[in-house]
Amino acid sequence: MDGAAFNPPRTFKHGTQHTTARTNGSGFEMVTAGLNGAEQVFPVERILAHSPLRQMLVSLPGGRLQATEAAWDPRSNEWFNVYGAEDRKPGEWGHWTGRGMNWNSMCARCHNTALEKNYDAITDNYRTRMVETGVGCESCHGPMQDHNDWQRANKGRETTDPTIRRLSREQMFETCGACHSRRAELTASVPPGAGFWDHHSLSIVDGSDLFYPDGQVRDEDYEFSSFLGSGMHSKGVRCVDCHDSHTMKPKLPGNFLCMNCHSGGVTNAPVINPVAHSFHRADSAGNQCVNCHMPQTTYMQRHSRHDHAFTIPDPLLTKQAGIPNACERCHADKGTDWNLKHVETWYGAKMNRPYRQRALAVAAARRGDDAAREPLLAMLTKDESPYWRAVAANLLQRWVGEPAVSSGLIGQLQNTNAMVREKVVQALAPLVDAGRAEVVPLIQARLADPSRNVRIEAARLTTATLDTNSTAGRDYLAFLNHISDQPAGQLQNGVFKWQRRDETNALAHFQTAAKWDPNSAGIRHELAIVLSSLGRAREAVEQLETAVRLAPDDAEFHYKLALALNEVGDVARVMPELERAVKCDPRHGRAWYNLGLARSGRGDDAGAEEALLRAESVETGDARIPYARATVLARLGRSTEAKIAARRALEIAPGYAEAAELLRQLERR
Repeated sequence: MDGAAFNPPRTFKHGTQHTTARTNGSGFEMVTAGLNGAEQVFPVERILAHSPLRQMLVSLPGGRLQATEAAWDPRSNEWFNVYGAEDRKPGEWGHWTGRGMNWNSMCARCHNTALEKNYDAITDNYRTRMVETGVGCESCHGPMQDHNDWQRANKGRETTDPTIRRLSREQMFETCGACHSRRAELTASVPPGAGFWDHHSLSIVDGSDLFYPDGQVRDEDYEFSSFLGSGMHSKGVRCVDCHDSHTMKPKLPGNFLCMNCHSGGVTNAPVINPVAHSFHRADSAGNQCVNCHMPQTTYMQRHSRHDHAFTIPDPLLTKQAGIPNACERCHADKGTDWNLKHVETWYGAKMNRPYRQRALAVAAARRGDDAAREPLLAMLTKDESPYWRAVAANLLQRWVGEPAVSSGLIGQLQNTNAMVREKVVQALAPLVDAGRAEVVPLIQARLADPSRNVRIEAARLTTATLDTNSTAGRDYLAFLNHISDQPAGQLQNGVFKWQRRDETNALAHFQTAAKWDPNSAGIRHELAIVLSSLGRAREAVEQLETAVRLAPDDAEFHYKLALALNEVGDVARVMPELERAVKCDPRHGRAWYNLGLARSGRGDDAGAEEALLRAESVETGDARIPYARATVLARLGRSTEAKIAARRALEIAPGYAEAAELLRQLERR
């Protein structure tokens, strides 16, 4: 059925490259740029997926199958580039020959039955095995030999098959979620019916741009996470209420599916008249429930997918926070204000609902706005959805040093939801790193958590003292081994070795991560930190220079480069990098602090005072900042202000000897 894709032969251009699809008499082959950048002939081993697109799988050394960027659309009989206008090159992580397009690691588990990746980190080889090519019955039901035996023995009899292992609604939901989610794999395999949180760590709304602040998908996030944060999920709706569990198709067409609940027959489901509710004609696209509450986004250039967050179109969120609304998908030519006017006319005060306030709080938190703190604390403890409590925990890490925030997070360590507990443990990481006596034992207690995702996160934070023979220790080592075929996995293995004081092997892992993903600024940054700690400061500078080239708008990379330059004595470049850091992120307190010190060292006391004031407004709990400001003020002869700053340092850190001595000197004058 795929012969039409290869016969007659076709060549198409994508970026600066060309790919030819053709037959060779006995099979199919692709002619395209390979590992070294030169064109090579690759026999097609398998086809990945079916509709609306198909990718070709070809073999590379080490037992690898790679998914080509050249894909075929069977509906239009057209070849296209799944990366769109991107021009990915050999050597990049995301090129089709790279690890980002490795089928064994990135695709195989969800596209086959009972798959075992079987990666050998020593030889960097795969021995991948599966029970069945494609998604079969055993993907969800597990081994079914007894079912087959019973069916053969009872052929034609109308009796109930006792061998069928039926999943509960929640098990079915989490089984679907295992593949229909953006998540990290925690284990090498997932037994059918197993709990999601014992085998995965879910990507949710956070400080990144994976999702929009209201929960809508932005990147390729699939369905599970957005649905988990929806009002539908909170009210008990699950996948099988709308989808046939075997075909996965909707059970009813169009609005009939939604009205199956919203016509008055289901408790807690509000009665809705689509025409009166939508203010659109019955035969219009605007009257279709899914077009407003499940807008579609096209991924991989051909695959249009419905967002399962069931969000409410709100042009005000577009105007204030850049969150897209479904209204403008149809009426983009009218502009946001036009759409907002109609929405406010139709729905009035109903639009100012908790959904809107929650989205605005998340958007504010992403901007680093302190006004988000109290709404997030309320979300953490009061939101009916565990998903949004987990989101709040994630975002509150910025303020984790404040007593109210740390107390609120600690209170959720006993939450009954494993996702909430995991994200709370993550949020408390800075306090664990700081050795806060009241927090460390609480995280160590989570090493015995009943859910593996929480145990692994707790193990990550307590690596230095982790008993690797404990349940959590074994879980974490197995997890590190499972992810060791990817750059991020090498990075985590490196961190583990580093915290266990195995510097030599740690460095090797960091270097491997950088080799496998040379364009990752984050990996370069982490490698630089290790090199600097090993006294290899000039190599650290080189890595950080690469990081700022790859990510010129990242304040942290400029800040770390400034520190590294100072360490090697290249002082002329220190201040420009610090200034770039605070320009990229005006709330980078440490960069402002160091900029203040640098300006002070050059005799620019006015500039130093300004920078230290900015630092103090952000890093309110760091006593070094008001102390540094006090020294500048004292040098300027502004004794009264200097005393106030010195006292502020002592309020934060009563045992701060330098601040106490400065204050004594000032009071003797």
